[in-house]
Amino acid sequence: MAGACWKCPATLSVFKRSLSVAPRGCSSAPRQHVLGWRLGEWSLQEAARPSSAFKPVGFYRRTAFFCLSCQESMSQSLRTCYLYLNQTSRSFAAVIQALDGELRHAVCIFYLVLRALDTVEDDMSIPLDKKVPILKEFHTFLYQDEWCYTESQQKDRQVLEDFPTISQEFRNLAQEYRDVISDICHRMGVGMAEFLEKKVGTMKEWDLYCHYVAGLVGIGLSQLFSASKLEDPEVGQDTELANSMGLFLQKTNIIRDYLEDMQEGRAFWPQEAWSQFAGCLEDFAKPEKLESALCCLNLLVTDALRHVPDVIAYLSCLRNQSIFNFCAIPQVMAIATLSTCYNNPMVFQGVVKIRKGQAVTLMMEATNMRAVQMIIAQYSQQILQKVSLCDPSRDKTLNILAVVREKSALSQSNLPTRTHYLSPMYLSAAMLLAALSWQYLSTTAAQAQGTGNMPGH
Repeated sequence: MAGACWKCPATLSVFKRSLSVAPRGCSSAPRQHVLGWRLGEWSLQEAARPSSAFKPVGFYRRTAFFCLSCQESMSQSLRTCYLYLNQTSRSFAAVIQALDGELRHAVCIFYLVLRALDTVEDDMSIPLDKKVPILKEFHTFLYQDEWCYTESQQKDRQVLEDFPTISQEFRNLAQEYRDVISDICHRMGVGMAEFLEKKVGTMKEWDLYCHYVAGLVGIGLSQLFSASKLEDPEVGQDTELANSMGLFLQKTNIIRDYLEDMQEGRAFWPQEAWSQFAGCLEDFAKPEKLESALCCLNLLVTDALRHVPDVIAYLSCLRNQSIFNFCAIPQVMAIATLSTCYNNPMVFQGVVKIRKGQAVTLMMEATNMRAVQMIIAQYSQQILQKVSLCDPSRDKTLNILAVVREKSALSQSNLPTRTHYLSPMYLSAAMLLAALSWQYLSTTAAQAQGTGNMPGH
């Protein structure tokens, strides 16, 4: 296979190239389908940007020690995987590192495997006759010691060029973790290949596309949670709830990123929705089409909101504190983002994002079910206040908001107790500190590498 190599040593040039770039978020990034994690990591990145409120005396010294001490017992290949995680997922690496025990490594490798798969799908320089077989067979490469792909033009190509390091750590995982990751990788690759040559037409196809690129990730993560014994078997068995977790995040991403996708020649809004209001999807960016654009936007937000009751039910089942934080933070970021997007002309004119302070507050508060339900109720109320009397989706919007409010107001008496040794507030603070420390350590590593390569050293 052209572009594939059968012996691929670790490439230090990749490290130098990636560590020397400007801070993430300074330029537009390619579309990231994987995990629906894009929303969560973007918000974490915003929240983690250095601020005087989060830089106590000795902060960098303590956080650097925290991250380095976590890696002291790791093999060199596993350390490399965590470096790739930091490079490709930005601040979301901090949330993964906050997970308990061996689950942390399993989720790290899961992320990198799917990031590699997604990098193939996103790379427009790979012809379809080559890309389709790679996607469909990608899960088999996990068991091939030296498979890698060296012809990608994508920003995150290091996960393909040094895939032997990732696959090696995959094979070091327990069998129950390997089975989950391989199965999800296979199903996702087949699904991605299916949608390469067809557009998202009906609302059912929109659900199917989001299932392939995000719902399957929710299912895989849930199965990893259960395999770790940190959560009950039922968490991994209820694939409907897990699928909704992924769909809610992915649909939020797609809704928010309308303009960016249009500018880059991508279309993910379903034709069944936009064709009710325009002759072509690009029309919504025209000022004279704003009213129609807002009608379609509100319809899609309403469709995304129908997953919120499942999100509440899923989070209510979780017992482990680190897993709860891992799952809850992206979901509250999503409901806040949808509230900002609803009936907002900026979706078609610029960048829509929640404020930095708002993101920090959500991260610090979303550590228990009562708080999460209050956050969901708050943003649902904000959407309710913006529902227009003449909006075509008004009745559907009001109906789903009523269901969400009902679920958000349920008694807390039957909620499970999450097991943890540190307070939820401390765990949230630790994630913020870890996010900042990764940026600090990456800069330090780049400087050290540059010094080591200077003549005379």
